[in-house]
Amino acid sequence: QVQLVESGGGLVQAGDSLRLSCAASGRTFGSYVMGWFRQAPGKEREFVVAINWSGGTTRYADSVKGRFSISRDNAKNTVYLQMNSLKPEDTAVYYCAADSRVSVNYGFNFPASYAYWGQGTQVTVSS
Repeated sequence: QVQLVESGGGLVQAGDSLRLSCAASGRTFGSYVMGWFRQAPGKEREFVVAINWSGGTTRYADSVKGRFSISRDNAKNTVYLQMNSLKPEDTAVYYCAADSRVSVNYGFNFPASYAYWGQGTQVTVSS
């Protein structure tokens, strides 16, 4: 069982930066693929980025490539999402997700691939 708690969301202006954190419980955090998804009002939850257990492999949605960066610290059971050059279209609730069975080679971009989810943190980018 893994519990995930996101933090770091807020209201910023276009062009600003934010860093989201996702703290995980459980001794097996290092074996989990971690993902970030987001959901805007009236839209489906969409994939943002995923990272493998070691942090050596990452996958990004095209919409955030070059602006967002994911990293993880397995000693702290925490994954981070650094978001730069934020745009109004980045406004959404951001969710952290984890699963030990998902692969960063396939299935990583589908919400159904992840068994564990955080409660979400709101990111609002004003123009």
